[in-house]
Amino acid sequence: MYLEPYASGMIKKTSYAQKKIIKGNLVVILDGTISKRGLNLITPPSRAIKKNEIHEVIVTEEGNAAPGKIVNSIAYVCFFEVEEGGVIVVEDEVHIGKQLIGKVIGFDDTHMPNHQNIILYAPKKKTGVELKINLGEKILFKKK
Repeated sequence: MYLEPYASGMIKKTSYAQKKIIKGNLVVILDGTISKRGLNLITPPSRAIKKNEIHEVIVTEEGNAAPGKIVNSIAYVCFFEVEEGGVIVVEDEVHIGKQLIGKVIGFDDTHMPNHQNIILYAPKKKTGVELKINLGEKILFKKK
């Protein structure tokens, strides 16, 4: 469970009791890695996304990555178009086709308002090409 710092100390984020599955369609498959990217994960553990927006998915294998931290070792996975608006939350599982790609560990606002970087953790980072994903495939963000 994600803990967020507040003036009164660390609190558990338990306010997301239920949420719908966020669905999208892949519009770009990416194939690149960087070892010193310097992604600045924002502190909030969730982001609202709107229908028809396009956002980017990036994976890291850095086990200590979390909101408020910096992530360096990354693989670019894809861009997707949102089918219907909703909320993506840290710890959501992310599936493309039948594959579990990773779990959401944070968000980077570098390219906002153009698009949100959604950062996932996976034990081994892989690019979209390495994952063998295809244009038009579905991506799902599900509460664990």
